Amino acid sequence: MILVTNDPLDPEDMTSKVRLPTSGAVVTFLGTTRNVTGCRKVLHLEYEAYRPMADNKLAEIADEMTERWPVDGIAIAHRTGRLEIGEISLVVVIASRHRKDAFEACQYAVDRIKHKVPVWKKEYFEGGEVWVESPEDVEAREVFNMPTDFT
Repeated sequence: MILVTNDPLDPEDMTSKVRLPTSGAVVTFLGTTRNVTGCRKVLHLEYEAYRPMADNKLAEIADEMTERWPVDGIAIAHRTGRLEIGEISLVVVIASRHRKDAFEACQYAVDRIKHKVPVWKKEYFEGGEVWVESPEDVEAREVFNMPTDFT
């Protein structure tokens, strides 16, 4: 299951779609909107995606996981549009017979999504707004000694 949507994400529904009787482990990752980045108080986020490419890249990542780990099921969903503090922006669910495979595949998926999928995040914070990882954002992080690893 691959999904890019403006609608709220339902991790329990996604989990039920990939969990099989053979699954000894189901790992679910929830990316949530936090209220602070470095020293900036975040008010809300906005995500944009280039849908055709985002769908294809998410499917490629799922294919990569099935080549590397014996997984029973994969579900990946990314939210777009405006997200308030605490809302879920990313859900990755991996079902596998064994926990090690599920954990490793889930970690791989989250890392690959951040680097490969054309989804962009704009932070609205007290005093301004910025596209995350833009030149302006990177410069501000350096000036204020904020983390720049974007994880």
